[in-house]
Amino acid sequence: MSRSKGTNRSMQREVRSQPRPDPSLARRLAALFGQALGLHQAGRREEAEAIYRTILADDPGHFDARHMLGVVHLQRGEHIAALRNIDAALKANPAVAAAHNNRGTALAGLGRLAEAADGYARAVALAPDYLDAVINRGNTLKDLGRLEEALACYDGAMAISPRHAVALLKRGNVLHGLRRHEEAIASYDRAVSIDPDLSEAWHNRGAALARAGRPADSVASYDRAIALRPRDAEAFCHRGQALADLRRFDEALASYERAMAIDPEQDELKGVHLHARMHLCDWDGFDALCVRLTTAVDSGALATHPFNLLACPSTPAVQLAAARTYVARKHPAPPEPLWRGERYAHRRIRVAYLSPDLRDHPVGNLTAGLFTRHDRARFETVAVSFGKDEPSDVRARMQASFDRFVDADAMSDDAVAALVRELEVDIAVDLAGLTGGGRSSIFARRPAPVQVNYLGYAGTLGREYWDYIVADRFVLPEAAQPYYGEKVAYLPDSFMVTDGDRRISPRTPSRAEAGLPDGFVFCSLNNLFKITPDLFDVWMRLLRATDGSALWLPKAHPAAVGNLRREAEGRGVHPDRLVFAAPTPLKEDHLARLQLADLFLDTHYYSAHASAADALWAGLPVLTCAGATFASRVAGSLLHAVGLPELVTGSLAEYEALALQLTREPQLLASLRDRLARNRGICPLFDTARFTRHIEVAYTTMWQRAERGEPPQSFSVDPIEAAGRP
Repeated sequence: MSRSKGTNRSMQREVRSQPRPDPSLARRLAALFGQALGLHQAGRREEAEAIYRTILADDPGHFDARHMLGVVHLQRGEHIAALRNIDAALKANPAVAAAHNNRGTALAGLGRLAEAADGYARAVALAPDYLDAVINRGNTLKDLGRLEEALACYDGAMAISPRHAVALLKRGNVLHGLRRHEEAIASYDRAVSIDPDLSEAWHNRGAALARAGRPADSVASYDRAIALRPRDAEAFCHRGQALADLRRFDEALASYERAMAIDPEQDELKGVHLHARMHLCDWDGFDALCVRLTTAVDSGALATHPFNLLACPSTPAVQLAAARTYVARKHPAPPEPLWRGERYAHRRIRVAYLSPDLRDHPVGNLTAGLFTRHDRARFETVAVSFGKDEPSDVRARMQASFDRFVDADAMSDDAVAALVRELEVDIAVDLAGLTGGGRSSIFARRPAPVQVNYLGYAGTLGREYWDYIVADRFVLPEAAQPYYGEKVAYLPDSFMVTDGDRRISPRTPSRAEAGLPDGFVFCSLNNLFKITPDLFDVWMRLLRATDGSALWLPKAHPAAVGNLRREAEGRGVHPDRLVFAAPTPLKEDHLARLQLADLFLDTHYYSAHASAADALWAGLPVLTCAGATFASRVAGSLLHAVGLPELVTGSLAEYEALALQLTREPQLLASLRDRLARNRGICPLFDTARFTRHIEVAYTTMWQRAERGEPPQSFSVDPIEAAGRP
């Protein structure tokens, strides 16, 4: 390094000792440069390049020719050659802002973003009103995840040029990333008021409106973007998602199909397209669509959000591949983790639960009893809530259950991760995973020594950000461990927590009130998208074989109801034997009406989870068919923990045979109901205190390994005596 500095000083002395340039040569080179620049500006790069090289042959230190030769390389995407030439130009004259700006662009093209940001900063320092450099620096800082700094750049750009629509667009993008959605929308509004044809602003405005909980306005914004760019497959895809959020699945499907016609390889499109069809129970070409999706996932394509694969025929290996691909693309880890091996040595183990569902939601209803029962002498609990603060008894109960409750809905991922690190959380529990509202980027930043995937997502999250998944030996057999990115913390009963404090309404409606017949009632008050045609075949054979029977399903989109009635008729079953239940305002009323049914028929590839727990709590036996994936085995886990393992079957043929037997042997079904009623007060499934002690042992084991500096390792928790339900 010292030799390099000495060489540079020698060259400087030699340059100073050289004779003054020939004025005629200088004039000739200036004329040549003017000619080359004109050609370059006219798009005739090759001719311009030839003249730049001619100039440099006569004067290797000619700043303008060297710089513009670098620009030629830059425009061709030859970033190494561009950087070499621009660096040479800057040695001759380091005070030219444009050269530093172009150097930043070359560095960005090489993926050296931090250096690129510094290059743009040099340009701005030399020329504070250099708008392109200010915007380029903002773009690079955004790509680096330094959103607050990027926002300052765009604000600076607005000070230079208040009506710069693209700067307003990019400012909105950063505000969106910071979860300051209303401010983002205002920035997009200013952009389109200046340039109504800026389709990207309309598109991104739609995304911000969706995040702000305004899906109808979001659809209108996407419509404007599509009107400007009718072949924008991504806009059609995002418009479809906004329509799906509005439960307008028929319109969502039409939007996805427009996207498919334009670009069938659009990220996630195959998955959302199939998922919309499943919400509508539109099974035309279902098997081929499933094969197309799993084949794309196997190839490494980002063909689906992993959640949309859970209800399809797939394997643990395919689901792992989907999660790995999605998280790597959408939630990459930053270069440095927030937690770097520090030991906190707290008196109590500090556990943070991160979720959008700490409210009246299936996850909230399942976990409320756990949060109230944590041992406060040994555990300090923190809630980090991403969801809207919707007043409810469940929300109020949760807010009173934690040592600290943080409403983080408006906080960016960076800010939440920084908070988790600042609070010195020992164990961060992800209760959402890859479900709606989940924020995996927080976990990608590694803010805690131990990070856990629990409950919200029925499968692996695929990456090393999550150290453990909480499971049991039925829902995740040891042989399946290679298909999980996490190590497994095995609980002794069921992995699923339930709330033993839930009420059932004392009034059970009559069957007539519910629109049900007096005959045998099969029930599957589960999400309709989980129904697949092979399972529906079984259900229709059961109806045909059981005189006077009915199938009780949840009321859903009119197109889904129509499709199911048509599918039933096509299988020889009168459509009126499908009865659709409207939602009940109160959870306890829903639990009471479940008692009207005779048998809960579970779905196969994505089994009932909270819905199965509800049925069992209400005293309704659940019949399930366990598959190979986590999502398909949850109801089986619950049945083992409630003492009814004989209702877990291993094939659809066995499932159908047992269902038919139960319709024909009422005494057998009655004995199962009696056993379920007896077990409800004593079984592990509804012993929330026992479950709490088990998961606390799991947390303690995870924490102890981390304290010793040991890597995560799968382990089992030994069962404790029944704790009762205080």
